[in-house]
Amino acid sequence: MLVLGIETTCDETAAAVVRRNEDGRGEILSDIILSQVAEHAPYGGVVPEIAARAHVEVLDRAVARAMIEANVSFSDLDGVAAAAGPGLIGGVIVGLTTAKAIALVAEKPLLAVNHLEAHALTARLTDGTPFPYCLFLASGGHTQILAVLDVGKYVRLGTTVDDAIGEAFDKTAKLLGLGYPGGPEVEREAQRGEPERFILPRPMLGRAEADFSLSGLKTALRMEAEKVAPLTDQDVADLCASFQQAVVDVVTDRLRAGLRLFREQFGGPTALVVAGGVAVNQSIRRALNRVAIGEGTVLVAPPPNLCTDNGAMIAWAGCERLALGMTDTLDVSPRARWPLDGDEWPRRGEKVS
Repeated sequence: MLVLGIETTCDETAAAVVRRNEDGRGEILSDIILSQVAEHAPYGGVVPEIAARAHVEVLDRAVARAMIEANVSFSDLDGVAAAAGPGLIGGVIVGLTTAKAIALVAEKPLLAVNHLEAHALTARLTDGTPFPYCLFLASGGHTQILAVLDVGKYVRLGTTVDDAIGEAFDKTAKLLGLGYPGGPEVEREAQRGEPERFILPRPMLGRAEADFSLSGLKTALRMEAEKVAPLTDQDVADLCASFQQAVVDVVTDRLRAGLRLFREQFGGPTALVVAGGVAVNQSIRRALNRVAIGEGTVLVAPPPNLCTDNGAMIAWAGCERLALGMTDTLDVSPRARWPLDGDEWPRRGEKVS
């Protein structure tokens, strides 16, 4: 089974071809990612109109490169998948419309993929992880703990009540005058900082539910920065280290709560899986591994390039859905909001993209 995947929900224009073999294992034949970091860097964040225009300008080239590297033609494909949401609606429209055009001309099934489902299923592409498993999805717009029971079957165990973790990292970077994207900049500064210098809160610590809250932590960081202003390079490093350690402590505690809820409802998970851009942070990965070991399971963490937005995860989700006959018609609509578990959106302040 060969599927072309297209991803345009935010600031990466991506296309990939993935093969699903008869034994259910996946193989990435090509994976093209064209970043828009340079276009958005002057603004300190993603500008939706700039993102949509950039997708229009380069998506055809990304698709062509993916097909050439995979050494396949459109007639060889078994399906065409695109992220149909959630995300910045302008970009989503570009990717989904392109996929519709290819599917129509090549007479192939269309697969309108939920971007979050693609993240959720990546562990099955990289590691063949069997259901059911516990997923920690952490990115610039999402912070969720989910029970992944099967393709299309997800139960949200916890979520953020305000900021997502990635958003908190980005806002911290902006507050401290660091570059964009902020997450890697904060992590880099934290490596040379003292994590115990500034006493920051650990929101929601010890709660029975598995929800997160990051806005108070962000505010506390700003107040500490104002106390010692003007900031030296060491002040910035120490603030980043203190912030990152607080996030690690919160994630550790919240995931233990999430795994407890998972066991109560579904029994033991086959694995603790991490996905989303925040999963690239090495301090958080190490903490997740400690949690997994302590809770009697294993951590599955896909390679960093498959944790951030990419076309391979969209293609793989398309493969999984196509294998079950879960195709879409050409009149399927793009969606800025699309909760993975089907709950009413938003849930207690959850971010859209």
